Amino acid sequence: MTGRWMLLSALSLVCLSGSLSAADARAQNVLFIVADDLNCDLHCYGHPQVKSPNIDRLAARGVQFNHAYCQYPLCSPSRTSFLTGRRPNRTQIHRNARSFTRGKENTASPHFREFIPDTVTLPELFRKNDYFVARVGKLYHYGVPLEIGTVGLDDAQSWDFVVNPAGRDKAEENKVFSLVPGSYGGTLSWLASDGTDAEQTDGLAATAAISLMEEHKDEPFFLAVGFYRPHTPYVAPKGYFANYPAKGITLPELSEDDQNREPKAAYLSSKKDQENMSDDLRREAIQAYWASIEFMDAQVGRVVAALDDLGLADNTVVVMISDHGYHMYEHGLWQKMSLFENSARVPMIVAAPDAKGNGTATDSLAELVDLYPTLAELCGLAVPDYLDGVSQVGVLDNPAAKARDVALTQVKRGSDDGYSLRTATYRYTMWKNAEDGEQLYDMTQDPGELRNLASDPKFATQIQEFRRIITTEAAR
Repeated sequence: MTGRWMLLSALSLVCLSGSLSAADARAQNVLFIVADDLNCDLHCYGHPQVKSPNIDRLAARGVQFNHAYCQYPLCSPSRTSFLTGRRPNRTQIHRNARSFTRGKENTASPHFREFIPDTVTLPELFRKNDYFVARVGKLYHYGVPLEIGTVGLDDAQSWDFVVNPAGRDKAEENKVFSLVPGSYGGTLSWLASDGTDAEQTDGLAATAAISLMEEHKDEPFFLAVGFYRPHTPYVAPKGYFANYPAKGITLPELSEDDQNREPKAAYLSSKKDQENMSDDLRREAIQAYWASIEFMDAQVGRVVAALDDLGLADNTVVVMISDHGYHMYEHGLWQKMSLFENSARVPMIVAAPDAKGNGTATDSLAELVDLYPTLAELCGLAVPDYLDGVSQVGVLDNPAAKARDVALTQVKRGSDDGYSLRTATYRYTMWKNAEDGEQLYDMTQDPGELRNLASDPKFATQIQEFRRIITTEAAR
């Protein structure tokens, strides 16, 4: 079986461009790594059980952002946002795309070019500046696992070359356990797989990324590598599951509000099939999620090690992020689409050669939309004047500095639109202009968001200011 999937990878890799001049080759390369549905359950972010040695090493050579946030806790809206540098209300992407056939062509909608056709995406900016720009795996939205091996919701003008791997996990979907039989991506599902890392889709993605770096090491490149894990189904070789015995997993504490689901709008991301799981099954789901994180981490390690082996580390900016956060029973919720910290917060590591802050962590607030102007500045590229993010280069040199005062995350669920504002101290969330509820948490004293302070009169003035900021930011 191994040969079959390795052959798929090998056939995908065709060199499409020649070398540029020696002067051009000195430009900063970019290795842009995106994990799918990864929260901050990583050792470098303080998790006591999850093993993430490779991401930890990357954090040790770069700047780890402890308080980075997505713009929207769902794949397509978030990915569209950070790849265009524009907030969801500007891209008008508030849900995942649905694929359909138009004539003889497969397409998907909504796509951001339906609304902002002339926008220059982050990878497209590098193409326009004579970089070789490639995508391996999931960068724009993919329906996982259904669309693994396809182009998904892509943007052709963003890339010179693409690789769409499909591995053993895709071929063995019939072996996956699911809370909803026959459904894998939108519910809790997992598989302790036979075989090796290299046979999995993420293993193939790492192999393809390494090959592309080898082929294009003598010219400036922007290589985007999108791993599919730990998105459901949580699939990893069996050895990773063995590292997390289910009986040793402690379930999160639930507050009275969590148990009563108050305010109601805050908990509408819950799904019926997840409501009545036994504690044992909950632990098995968490075990599988952690196993898939460690497996994905191993693939990150392969790619970064190749960067070092090829002598590219000193002129390559490495970024490691997730598209959004994720719940594993915190607040009684699973997966994404809430506005609690676990859903909005993302891991974000930027390792830029010679940045003065390398090797440290920062508590400075950041948004994923900040990556566009940050990478452009690091590589000396002029940016469009419509970007919504701010450059974090100053923070890379001085982790005690700050580039922004607040971070904004939003969701759109029918009439229950929600906006959540994160400051250095508080998380404030309002639903339907506060008509359907408000939440205020002191994140320094209550990081688990167990005590809602929104009804406390002493915070009334502060809440009014938070409402004003949200109204201003949402209108941008």
